[in-house]
Amino acid sequence: MSKPDRDGEREAMWERQNEEFRDPAEIVAYWQGARSVDRRLLEFETQGKWWETLHDLDITLLVTREYEHLLLGMSTDESAGPVTSLMRLPHPSGLAVDRENGVVHVASTRNPNQIFDFAPLNGLMSRLDVPETRLEDKLLVPVRTRILPGCLYIHDLAMVGGELHANSVGQNAVVRLHASGRHERVWWPRCIETDDGPVFGQNHLQLNSIAAGDNLESSFFSASTDEVTDLRPGDPDFPVDRRGVIFSGESREPVARDLTRPHSARFYKGEIWVDNSGYGEVGFIEGEKFRPVSGLPGWTRGLCFSKNTMFVGTSRVLPRFRQYAPGLDVDSSRCGVHAIDTATGRLLGSIFWPFGSQIFSVDWLPRGFAKGLPFSVGSDTANHREKLLFYSFQVEDLQED
Repeated sequence: MSKPDRDGEREAMWERQNEEFRDPAEIVAYWQGARSVDRRLLEFETQGKWWETLHDLDITLLVTREYEHLLLGMSTDESAGPVTSLMRLPHPSGLAVDRENGVVHVASTRNPNQIFDFAPLNGLMSRLDVPETRLEDKLLVPVRTRILPGCLYIHDLAMVGGELHANSVGQNAVVRLHASGRHERVWWPRCIETDDGPVFGQNHLQLNSIAAGDNLESSFFSASTDEVTDLRPGDPDFPVDRRGVIFSGESREPVARDLTRPHSARFYKGEIWVDNSGYGEVGFIEGEKFRPVSGLPGWTRGLCFSKNTMFVGTSRVLPRFRQYAPGLDVDSSRCGVHAIDTATGRLLGSIFWPFGSQIFSVDWLPRGFAKGLPFSVGSDTANHREKLLFYSFQVEDLQED
């Protein structure tokens, strides 16, 4: 190759480098190409009073769509109508809204794991190099990321006793997460204890959700089994049908059985509610039994409550795990979220994403707290509002360790 060609090659490389990482969507996600979203993933259809329910509750609903690498915010606006906003993250799973401290935590469960913290925008800094501008929309802004070992295999997040906790599925345990990035094991079920000590070395139970009480002793946890065997979750032959359990935080023993791949255990009005995923059900624990309240068209996962309405996610069943859903019509399972009256079990409304795949978690926050996420649907390049927001945003101080 001649010298002029080498010079031209270098010039082109340097020019490309100069243009890289100019888009806030890529900076905050640590991901080149984060702006590029297949529009089909955001196509939706609704049934019943979906948007009306969100409007009446006056909430913003957050949804993690795990395998599509999407965090969505949905709300309604008096003038604009339904509003959907987004941010791309690698494989978002657990989601916890800390309403006391005004922070939203989202788990990103690739290797390494990450925890993204979001806070509501509190105006813009006064600057000489930008005109005085007000952003009317109160949006969530990413303000902190903790990077954690991938072997933690974090699933659900929950605030327990005012502190952030997570299911470390890879350790069959619950960990406390500190703002500094430190993590510590704080709870595990008795069934993993052996003469050689607890089995933290690999996933045996699929311990994947937290019904958060005031402390760990008053909390409950769901898992796919309470037996440590050679067949582990993810193995095609791992037995699932009615092997799932709810563990007591206090006794560390099962207090309910006969569930099939349970997820998203939550407290509501003093009862433990849970998604019985392998049968597409949501219901509550009565005595030692699961009492289904509603059956839905998909793998139920993701559950939260706002007043007398619960929101439940459904997912398609991944083909390699179709044997994990013995109670579902696997081929007709759909990706969506459903609003259900908790008193009657009546379906109020649903939203479906025809090209969607996996819902992991749903949670809500008051619409007055934040109307959504910083990125708009359909924005192919960074717009003026996004550039201005990320150049000079202000938020309230966050809690430290």
